[in-house]
Amino acid sequence: MGELSQVQKKAVMHKDGPMMVLAGPGSGKTLVITKRVQYLIEQYHIPPERILVITFTRAAAGEMKERFQRMAGCSLPVSFGTFHSVFFTILKYAYHYRVENILPESKKYEMIREILYEENLEIDDEADFIRSVLQEISLVKGQMLSLEYYYSKNCGEDIFRKIFKQYEKKLHQKRQIDFDDILVYTYELLKERKDIRKAWQQKFPYILIDEFQDINKVQYEIVKMLAQPFNNLFIVGDDDQSIYKFRGARPELMLGFPKDYKETKKIILNTNYRSGKEIVDFAEQVIIHNKKRFPKEMKSFVGSLYPVDIRIFKDQREENRHLAMMIREEMAKKTQLSKIAILTRTNQGPRQLVSTLMAYNIPFCMKDTVPNIFEHWIARNMIDYMQLAMGDRRRSTFLRVMNRPNRYIRRDYLTETEVSFEKLLELSKDKEWLYDAIEEMREDLRVLSKMTPLAAINYIRKSIGYNAYLAEYARFRRMREEELTQILEELQETAKGYDTFEEWFAYIEEYTQELKRQSEKKQEIQDGVIISTMHSSKGLEFDHVFLPDVNEGVIPYKKSVKEEDIEEERRMFYVAVTRAKKYLHIFSVEKLYNKESRKSRFLREAKQKNRQEGEFNHGKTNAKSW
Repeated sequence: MGELSQVQKKAVMHKDGPMMVLAGPGSGKTLVITKRVQYLIEQYHIPPERILVITFTRAAAGEMKERFQRMAGCSLPVSFGTFHSVFFTILKYAYHYRVENILPESKKYEMIREILYEENLEIDDEADFIRSVLQEISLVKGQMLSLEYYYSKNCGEDIFRKIFKQYEKKLHQKRQIDFDDILVYTYELLKERKDIRKAWQQKFPYILIDEFQDINKVQYEIVKMLAQPFNNLFIVGDDDQSIYKFRGARPELMLGFPKDYKETKKIILNTNYRSGKEIVDFAEQVIIHNKKRFPKEMKSFVGSLYPVDIRIFKDQREENRHLAMMIREEMAKKTQLSKIAILTRTNQGPRQLVSTLMAYNIPFCMKDTVPNIFEHWIARNMIDYMQLAMGDRRRSTFLRVMNRPNRYIRRDYLTETEVSFEKLLELSKDKEWLYDAIEEMREDLRVLSKMTPLAAINYIRKSIGYNAYLAEYARFRRMREEELTQILEELQETAKGYDTFEEWFAYIEEYTQELKRQSEKKQEIQDGVIISTMHSSKGLEFDHVFLPDVNEGVIPYKKSVKEEDIEEERRMFYVAVTRAKKYLHIFSVEKLYNKESRKSRFLREAKQKNRQEGEFNHGKTNAKSW
């Protein structure tokens, strides 16, 4: 107990009844949980098999178990597991389920794709649509929502309900359950079967839960049942780090815990053992603007280190170049690259950055798969148009763009593997409007053939009418049009400086191969700069943290409109900032994807102290320290 602070000791020594431990970033929550388990066994003589520790990830459960066994000096039968593994164990005993009954993630995609085909639903961005729909299905189950009153964000309500019902029907036919069903079925089982509920309550009279801020409604309802009648619930978490709303996490459940359990004792671990004072203070200045939170004030144990470096750049190209040069300087000092992290709001964020790091020969490792922009269906359409302009007449290429925008060309006109404009014109000679549309397309391709890639994309968007096609598609998918046009803006950025389609295609091939290499070596242990989304960085720490593009529309994300969404975005920024131990670099740009952009409101909210002063100049760069 010697290594614990007084407030940590108080949490560890708690015995019976509900306790809530608010554990800020770097405050030693894992140590507190493992020490408490040890204390329950050694000092209060609780049998180890009567203690259940629940975490959110398998990795966290394994790490905590290993740490506890090391601390205890022997193997003790304390149960460590995720919500899903613990609840699946309950289902196994009741329904004799086996692992084979759980539908793998890849099969979920196949099942939805099958439903779309059966319902004759043609979706251009099928992969993205399926991912979003599965997320919504998970939300409906995890939040215990009524399907009849749920309004989809991705398609019409009738379409979503049809997909949902068909998905459930297929699961039942195959006698399979998905991960969300593990929770739903456990809830229903414990609610209906008092005998089974009582058996599990007696088995685990002491329950400890890590990362409680990420709990969803159905998980909480099950936990409340399991904890009765003892209510020895020891929950640890930080409402300021709840960033998984898209998975159904509801921080208000943690905020409401003291109301649900009136006798709750509360402990606040407010000493950050990880970060310098400047970083902790900056993070505090941001997060205090959230209204729905437990008030707490984090203090740095480390003390004063380095000022937070905040800079504004002209555009992303200048920003990325400066970031690369700073890393090159660290490489010259022999800094271990894996202690440097670049954190972005989404996995699309590092697209341009990856190209810059490649150009500067900086080794990097990506925690998340960065979607290849050139494989996006919109990018594919641009490339298809260019390939047709270069003389490609394959039916598959032509099919993808012949009605984008709609020219009303029928598929049955294309009977050969190669498309002939002469034949198409012959087939449509009695339909003047169609004949004109085909003739116009042929002329457009002739004009395109003489353009640079950048000019060609612009021509396809405006003269051919692709922008209008996207606007119509966005209305169908209930999306903001700019979500689609931004792909084109990014694409145009990559096309700058290339004179011919062939040159640009060669760059695309090189970029694609590098992403492939990154994906293949992801599991290898190597020294490279870590590129991660803010979501995936949670629980990690680095000496140097770079946060690029801290702009409105990026963080907070453009889809965040309601106050509760803005508060989640602020929590995400807080999580990202508190990953830094020594050096924190926050960059924003004046122009984002060729459009004027403002720095994030989160920067405007923070006070002006603890920041680096002066000008940065290098070549043509003139970045202001703000």
